[in-house]
Amino acid sequence: MDNSKLVLVEVAYALPNKQMVIPVKIEEGSTVYDAVLKSGIKDQFSQINLEKDPMGIFGKMVKDPRSEPLKAGDRVEIYRPLLVDPKASRAKRADKAKQEKVDTTE
Repeated sequence: MDNSKLVLVEVAYALPNKQMVIPVKIEEGSTVYDAVLKSGIKDQFSQINLEKDPMGIFGKMVKDPRSEPLKAGDRVEIYRPLLVDPKASRAKRADKAKQEKVDTTE
């Protein structure tokens, strides 16, 4: 009889117009990469690159998805490349808000 214990985790991926969270039962001690493979999420999102896309657990990126073990209840996330640098985006919004404030006080 097989003595391995199964645990439930989730694998998540999101685009601006489509999000998916897939529950997956994996053997205890399986890795982030194992869970992503078993979830089949790549079949739903062809743009996922399992070899290059960063992955994490509950918003915290992991260095090596192939060796990072999971615990029951973990949510694995596959991250998309950023289209805009967050710092540049914040600076642009701040400049715009500053300009709008100047425009309304004139």
